[in-house]
This record gives sequence, C-alpha cells and structure tokens, in this order.
Amino acid sequence: MTMDRSIGGPVEAPRVRIVEIDAFERDIRLRLPFRFGAATLEQAPQAFLRVRIEDEQGKTAIGAAAEMMVPKWFDKNPALTPAQNVDQLRASIRLAGAASLEASTPTTLFAAARLNELETVRRLPGNPLAAGFGPSLVARAALDAYCRLAGISFFDAVRRNLIGIGGPMLPGDIDADAASPTLADLRPAGSIAARHTIGLLDPITEGDVAHPLDDGLPESLEAVITRYGNRWFKIKLSGAIDADIDRLAQIAAVLDRLPDYRVTVDGNEQFGAAEQLGALLARIDETPRLKRLRAAIAFVEQPFSREITMETPLGDLAAQLPFLIDESDDADDAFARARRLGYTGVSSKTCKGIYRSLMKAIRIRTGGVLGLFLSGEDLTCQAGLAVQQDLALVSLLGLSHVERNGHHYVAGMQGAPQAEKARFAAAHPDLYQQGAGGPLLSIRGGRIGIGSLTAIGYASGALPDFEAMERLS
Repeated sequence: MTMDRSIGGPVEAPRVRIVEIDAFERDIRLRLPFRFGAATLEQAPQAFLRVRIEDEQGKTAIGAAAEMMVPKWFDKNPALTPAQNVDQLRASIRLAGAASLEASTPTTLFAAARLNELETVRRLPGNPLAAGFGPSLVARAALDAYCRLAGISFFDAVRRNLIGIGGPMLPGDIDADAASPTLADLRPAGSIAARHTIGLLDPITEGDVAHPLDDGLPESLEAVITRYGNRWFKIKLSGAIDADIDRLAQIAAVLDRLPDYRVTVDGNEQFGAAEQLGALLARIDETPRLKRLRAAIAFVEQPFSREITMETPLGDLAAQLPFLIDESDDADDAFARARRLGYTGVSSKTCKGIYRSLMKAIRIRTGGVLGLFLSGEDLTCQAGLAVQQDLALVSLLGLSHVERNGHHYVAGMQGAPQAEKARFAAAHPDLYQQGAGGPLLSIRGGRIGIGSLTAIGYASGALPDFEAMERLS
C-alpha cells in the first residue's frame, strides 16, 4: 500500500507482468576517443529494449529503454577483450529477458525489478555490475510501458509510488513507512547543469587540436566552454602523479579564466593505495597554479580499484575532501560499507538500476546522517531514450548537476533514421537543437532544459525505430 498525496489517500501499486521482450543494438562510433582509467573507447554498440507489459485487466502497452554497452567499465579484467566485455552485457540482457518472461505472476514494478536482478546475478555470477546491466534496462522499459498504459509521466509514477517501492523486497536498512512520503516530496526541476567530462586524451586548448574534425562541434576544453557555457567539470585522473599534476595545471589555466567553476575528479580505480592518492593531493595543495582548482573540487570519485576499495580506509584523506564510490557500488550494502571507510557519496547511474538510485535517495534523506550525498554520473548516455531517462531520474532525485559526456564524444543520434531523429526533436524541443545531421543535445549557459521530459511515458514523447536496428547479437 502506498500513499498518493494527489488524491489524499492510500493507493495500491498496480501489478503487471512482462509478456514480450525484444532486444536490439546499434553500432556507435565516437567522434573523439574517450580515455578513462586504463581504457580508451572509440566505438561500442548501444543496446535497445522493447518491452510489452500486461496489467491485471488484460490491457497491454509497449515501453523502451537504451544504454551503451561500454567495455572496460563494468569489468576491467585485463584478460578480457573489449568484445568479451560487450558479450557479458549482451548475456545479461538475454538472461534478464528470460527471467522476466518466466515470472508469470503479476507483481509491482519494483518487486519485479528486484526479483529480476537477483535471478540474473544468480545466473551470471562473478560481477554484479555486469550482471545488473540487463535488469536495469528491463526495469526502465517496463516502467515506460506502464506509464504509457496509465497515461502518466515518469515523475507522476514515482512521486505517487505507483512503482511499489516497499514490502519484503525493500532492503532492511530502509524504513518502509518513509518510502512513499519521501518519494512524494521529490520535485523535478525544469533544467539541470551539465558537468562536462575532460577525458585523459581530450585537447585542452585549441592549440592542442592536432587534426581538427571540422564537424561543427567543439573538440578542446576551450571550445566546449565557448559553445556550451559549462561551469561544472569532471576531470579524469590517470594515477600517475607527475602526469596528473601537469595535466591539472593545463586544465586550471583554462578554467581559471572563468569567474567561477566547480570540478569533480575521477580516479576510475587507478590508484593502488591511499598513500598514492594522498601524495597527489599533497602535490595539488603545494602547487600555486592549482590553488583555484583545488578550492573548486566538490568530491573525488572512486580512486581505488573495486578489488581493494572496501579494504582501504580513507583515513585522513576523508577530512580533506568528500569521496564517492561508483564502480564499487554493486550491492545493496555497498554504500553502508563504504561509509565506514570514510566515503560520504554514491553515484546514480541508470545502468545500475533506477530503483537503486531511488533507494539511495530514500536512505540519504531519511537516515539522519549529515553530509551524505548522491551524484549523477554518465556512461556516455546517448541522445534519445538513454540521455532522456537519465536526465529525468537525476532531476527527480533533486540533483543540481549531472555529468554529461555522450553529446561530446558522439554527435547526436548516431545510427537513427531521419524520421526517428525528427520525432525526438519535435517531442523535446527544449532538449535538442538542430545540427547538420539531426538533433544535438542543447546546452545553453551550461544548463540543459528538461521541461519536456514530463511527457507521458518514461521521459520520452517518442519511441525509436526498432525495425531499423539489428537484433541483439
């Protein structure tokens, strides 16, 4: 039972079942190589799911979701090739689809998603992040289908808790009675600040651009700021202290021209010990050219490998800056364990599951612990369904900024037919602007307008052209 404040009384979360799932993919080639940690991404397929649900009255509707199958993030095992990493994610989609169709009893969207994740992780053991990829897509597509069936927006479905967060599938550390009131208090905004990612290979100044693409889009950090007006940035670190200090100085020389800015720094699991990270922070503190940049750091993201993170206390480092887990956030109790080590932040990523993000928000808002925070991070969410559903989620969570990198490394809705591009552009004129090849994510004054994401469905007034895609291989 949930409380619907819009009508002033309790409502029963609807029960549905998934009756059909189709999986597709499109190949995506990046316009610029994206270097994060030890990996360089130049191309990867984007997965699409089409799901049909049926309610207890026999009515059906179709929903969809999309996500890039990015190698070397979910699983950084050097023994695996990028192609094998992508095959892991395909396997997760296939297993999640099979498990969803086997669940013949109607249940709430939340319970279905939780059961599907548990079953898929059981069938694909060894890496919860990779195993959870397929269930995250199924959950989003099913929610989209329900919203279309009910004629409501994603925001209405969550705030009224028609998704059914509660009951025995809720982790024991969350107060079930607090779930619905907390969700009802969430308020999406009409726009959000875009936090621009500065990859390890990205040119900083226009003079650093060796071979211009001449595609009308910015390549250097200088050009990004000129075009988009960003004031939030995310800087990738390599873990090599001298190289990181040199690159941070180059970045600071550009950012310091701005009247104000904020940054986050992402270790992407590249630091082998707390002492190594401490040495980098000490060098930053003692480098005059980095004074403003150091003062602008909002938090440090996932400095250590997931293999050692939960065994590596931050110690004195936690008193210097806030720290956030991302890759290590792979289970219900991950944030609680990380907090005991000195971490205060955890990431929201749609590829890890929308209900996980909502549960994190409930924990942070009702746990009575000051200083905890949630941050929106990006796994190259592409224009169209992927970026729209992620933007809707982080806006509803109350986040004031979100990492956005898909629009920088990929130009628009790559691979989509012109008719599909036109449908998305028409449905979301605040979100996109017209480029030479179709709609591009629109960022003005460093912000993204997202008012149109209140459309019926999960943040999209249009659906992809599935017939123009390849079946999931």
